[in-house]
Amino acid sequence: MLRFLGMSILISALLVSALMVIYKKYNSRLIFIEIQKHEKLLDQYEVAWGQLQLELTTLAEQNRVEQVAREQLKLVLPQREKIIYIKP
Repeated sequence: MLRFLGMSILISALLVSALMVIYKKYNSRLIFIEIQKHEKLLDQYEVAWGQLQLELTTLAEQNRVEQVAREQLKLVLPQREKIIYIKP
């Protein structure tokens, strides 16, 4: 009787242990899948960031600013003799 009780406890502990291993493995796979999704999203954000940096560089170029000032704002460069230089 005592021997049967001991074996029952060991078998129960073994089953609980096996179920915990299965649960932990399943949980780690779910976490891994979630990490992969976030890494893919991060890659997309990095590509978008690079494109925005390139666009910013293009729009901030001196000749681009001058072109927009002339065409859209109808600004003109003042004559050389009308420019006043201020020394600090």
